[in-house]
Amino acid sequence: MKFLTKQTEDFLAKRTSRQNAQLLLRLIGALLGLIFAYTMIFEYLMHLEGQSHSWPTAVYWVFANMSTLGLGDITFTSDIGRMFNVVVLISGMMFILVLLPFAFVQLFQSSARVPRELTHESDGHVVLTHFGTVTETLIATLRSYGLPYVIVVDNIAEALDLLDRGMKVVLGDLDDPETYYRVKVERAALVAATGTDVRNTTIAFTIRRITQDVPIIATASSTSSESVLRIAGCNHVLTLDEMMGQSLARRTTGGDALAHVIGQFDDLTIAEATAGGTPLVGKTLRELKLRALVGVTVIGAWEQGRFAAVTPDTLVGKRTVLVLAGTQTQIDQYNELFAIYNAAPGNIIIIGGGNVGTAMGHALAQRELGYRIIEKDPNRILRNDTYVLGDAADPTTLEKAGISETPAVAVTTHTDDLNIFLTAYLRHLHPNVQIISRATVERSVHTLHEAGADFVMSYASMGANSIFNLLKRGNILMVAEGVDVFRVPVPQPLAGKTIAQSEVREQFGCSIIGVGTGHHVQVNPDPETLLTEGNDLILIGTVEAEQSFLGKYGRDMERKE
Repeated sequence: MKFLTKQTEDFLAKRTSRQNAQLLLRLIGALLGLIFAYTMIFEYLMHLEGQSHSWPTAVYWVFANMSTLGLGDITFTSDIGRMFNVVVLISGMMFILVLLPFAFVQLFQSSARVPRELTHESDGHVVLTHFGTVTETLIATLRSYGLPYVIVVDNIAEALDLLDRGMKVVLGDLDDPETYYRVKVERAALVAATGTDVRNTTIAFTIRRITQDVPIIATASSTSSESVLRIAGCNHVLTLDEMMGQSLARRTTGGDALAHVIGQFDDLTIAEATAGGTPLVGKTLRELKLRALVGVTVIGAWEQGRFAAVTPDTLVGKRTVLVLAGTQTQIDQYNELFAIYNAAPGNIIIIGGGNVGTAMGHALAQRELGYRIIEKDPNRILRNDTYVLGDAADPTTLEKAGISETPAVAVTTHTDDLNIFLTAYLRHLHPNVQIISRATVERSVHTLHEAGADFVMSYASMGANSIFNLLKRGNILMVAEGVDVFRVPVPQPLAGKTIAQSEVREQFGCSIIGVGTGHHVQVNPDPETLLTEGNDLILIGTVEAEQSFLGKYGRDMERKE
């Protein structure tokens, strides 16, 4: 009984299944209504002819005639009765030959429910040619900004599953130009191809047969595929492994006290700096007066993997990582002041010698930081002086890599479960070492933080934000997993107010760190700065804070193309 209940709940949890169940119920309701009406008419006409039959007999007659059996044991003698008999027969035939087959097609061949094309008025939408972790996160962002999208799927089972999850789907072959005509690709804002390199190449060639104008953004598993994808017609190629490695390298602040740049919005530079080993430790931001000293503003802080907004009374601890905003000149002035602190002689340890780990090693080398890559597959060992062969869960291997002297460890394997295990193991082994990790799926991010990671970066958010930025309708910089710096037009309800009067920080938990137009951004504006229509706001906050802000003001922001 419990099994049947669970199966029923799972069945009804899907939108397509609910629609099918509703169709079946409507069909049964129509049949019962028809039988009831015919039974009433049968009784009435028989009464006119002087005949009398019970209700069960009337129902029996209706069923016999609707099923076209017509046993002949009960008959009408009047013309009107015989005409009624003909109506019952015809309606029964229509029900059996038309309605029932149609219903079963809908019930058991639900592909009829999957759209084959978009409406003619579709315009400015994003066409997605693969559903995965990147596109799932991208769809959430597009929805937040009120932007339309469609996923082109060539598999009916996948299409039905996505429909059940509330996604906008069109069914069609990805290598057929007709598919892209039907999704109005020539009027799309962009096409995002995030499948395999081979499939992305075919998609790009196919779309370029239709239009040369729509931007095509493709992901690539290696830099060697980039030139092929560009030849196929892609405007932008995102090598996510390379991007991930570089991003993890930028987050490795354990080697020094310098502020490392993690992104820029025109004149505004965002950087992170570790406080451990510097005179910053043990003081509040009010006491430090960094804005007066070098011009930078502390816009947030990381404590054991958790980002928090700061106040003048925020106390800087040994493991605090400050998030700074300012011009490049101001960041340089900060570095001149703190460059002498926290120099760590040990090599940074990278666990995993795949594409991400290798890219991270190259990025660290450009910063003149030493590193060691732990890899248990001998076929991936490229250079003996920077690689250590062995299992990262083996204390002997870790000691050989220099775990006792390292300022930071990066966990870069492609398996989230393994990354969680290694993060927890390393945090237990060395409570004070900086640990950064990569994640493939969103649900692993929180678990990695719980396991002890100071920073977590995921393919999903990194890829989705990169694609969204290329829309040129917004701009997002992922400070770390779950924390964004984002740029939006000044919402109309806030125009004419000062930053203090807008109460953005109090209401949503976001901080305004820049105001301006185009490339002219006022960095770290004064609270009395007036917000004017036509300007842009640059804000920082958690993803939840960003969603809350967009939820209230998303429709009030006039976008500039």
